Amino acid sequence: MERENAITFKGSPLTLVGNEVSVGQPAPDFMATTNDLSSYKLSDDKGKVVVIASVPSLDTGICDKETRKFNELAASLGEDVAIVTISMDLPFAQSRWCGAAGVEQVKTVSDYKGADFGNHYGLLIKELHLLARAVLVVDQQGAIQYYQLVPEVTEEPDYDAAIEAAKKLL
Repeated sequence: MERENAITFKGSPLTLVGNEVSVGQPAPDFMATTNDLSSYKLSDDKGKVVVIASVPSLDTGICDKETRKFNELAASLGEDVAIVTISMDLPFAQSRWCGAAGVEQVKTVSDYKGADFGNHYGLLIKELHLLARAVLVVDQQGAIQYYQLVPEVTEEPDYDAAIEAAKKLL
């Protein structure tokens, strides 16, 4: 499934590929790769509130800022919340970035192998083979309770709304 003109990058329209998700539906499980090359599945965090931040690349200014911000906000959420940032960056690059940025509260996982997350969530950018910027909050039972697709890739998400959605589930 393709959605033309779904988002923009510096004003230029882009196409998103995959099945679009919505609030209230079960969050599709997906397979990604952790920094140590092991597998990560959303179901690994079942029973927790999961904040998923989908970003194009940690090596860009907005993605860097966003992931650092969620890392800071994680302290206010406690152990019953997992924050996962997913991008197409290679696991080695994610590990290097986390070390340099001092990010320890956010799990970074890579969708580089088969874009499983991107396709299951309708967030794969066809023209760039990167992930769109989006934030989702999944409840303890695995249902999507918050979803923001950021319409312009170069803009930040609404951090406060995402964190409030997560806190309401605790």
